[in-house]
Amino acid sequence: MRNLFKVLLVVFAIFIGKTSQSFAKLNVGLVLSTGGLGDKSFNDSAYRGLEMAKKDLGINFKAVEPKSSLEDEEFLREYADAGYDYIIGVGFPMRDAIENVARDYPEIKFAMIDSTTTEPNVKNLLFKENEGSFLMGALAALMSKNGVVGFVGGIDMPLINKFKDGYEQGAKYINPNIKVLSAYLGGTNAFNDPLKANEMATLQIKQGADVLYHAAGGSGLGVLEAARDNKIYAIGVDSNQDDFIKGTVLTSMMKNVDIAVYDSVQSILDGKFQGGDFQYGLTENGVGTTDFKNTKEIVGEENINKINEIIEKIKNKEIVVK
Repeated sequence: MRNLFKVLLVVFAIFIGKTSQSFAKLNVGLVLSTGGLGDKSFNDSAYRGLEMAKKDLGINFKAVEPKSSLEDEEFLREYADAGYDYIIGVGFPMRDAIENVARDYPEIKFAMIDSTTTEPNVKNLLFKENEGSFLMGALAALMSKNGVVGFVGGIDMPLINKFKDGYEQGAKYINPNIKVLSAYLGGTNAFNDPLKANEMATLQIKQGADVLYHAAGGSGLGVLEAARDNKIYAIGVDSNQDDFIKGTVLTSMMKNVDIAVYDSVQSILDGKFQGGDFQYGLTENGVGTTDFKNTKEIVGEENINKINEIIEKIKNKEIVVK
């Protein structure tokens, strides 16, 4: 009887331990990219994903906004030293910092948004920006009266060129003769310099562009303002920027970082977390358009139907976006 009692105590202790563990909240640390919260772009979207996870899944999270990329690794290590379960870095400039810290803390799970890393405990959240941008290019060509459209990017690099190349392919799918202007901000503040972006956008408008698209983070708000001031159309990016200037912003290329972040948290809670590359395109609801709530009459039912037709063709691989 005494031995049976001991066995029952051990079983009870194990049960209590597992039950306590199941009720322990997941602690998530978020290191934002340059521009921080309020960029109406990918930082806001990543933060929104964790807000959704907090509401639905009961996690705890904290976010920090580095003043420069030089602080990225410092913040990542602070989260790791504090024992956070999951640490997320936003933006490709954080790649080396994520790899360094993840290598030193193999027991902690990490996520890298917009870049590929090699550490097995890092989930790389990647997006098919070229597919979403194809839709934006098609819409720009449908709405252009001059046969000239523009693109303003943050930096001339492969990630930003996925936006540009998709945009150009989409525009030429509608109008093979359309002219696509492109410019890059460059420098150390490329994604948080709306004044410079405004100047570049204004120059393209003077060259005949009557629809503008950007992939420049917080700088892109300057592109939207240039479109408003010159009474032409613009297209937002990453988050829903349609309300920023109603009627000027036709739609936004939604890069659903929030969905990817939420799904990655869910994978940890389900015990299914894996490192490596995870791609989010049209099929995975990783990119897309907004609902045209401010511009349905401006864009017109025929053009919206055309965009929906293109979406299905890309999903079915009838259109392959390079």
